[in-house]
Amino acid sequence: MKNQILKLPKIEDPRGNLSVIEKDNIPFAVKRVYFLYDVPSGAERGGHAHINQQEFIIAVSGSFDVILNDGNSEKIYTLNNPSFGLYVGNDTWRELRNFSSGSVCLVVSSGEFDESDYIREFDDFKTYLANKR
Repeated sequence: MKNQILKLPKIEDPRGNLSVIEKDNIPFAVKRVYFLYDVPSGAERGGHAHINQQEFIIAVSGSFDVILNDGNSEKIYTLNNPSFGLYVGNDTWRELRNFSSGSVCLVVSSGEFDESDYIREFDDFKTYLANKR
């Protein structure tokens, strides 16, 4: 599966809406969940790729941009609706920017934290991809 926006089930109710992440609506088993919040104006997050790990990124509140790069091209996704999330496969460089005030970014991951799964320099990422082909 390539990087793409996935729609989550949305149960609408006058008391408030509910969206659910379950095994049938994301393409991997969940091993870790974390969230980013109180991101200062102008700050960026991400700036890395994963060798094996897959992620599902959701703007639970507010908005932000996710910039994905496969080594050849770049695509920007604006996340601003908690009933949609962005599936990010492995071997994809990601950066998060333009956080609105009060935004919360939820990340659901296929793996536990493992520093050896990270590529933290873009030039190293391009070299990794070139050696993989």
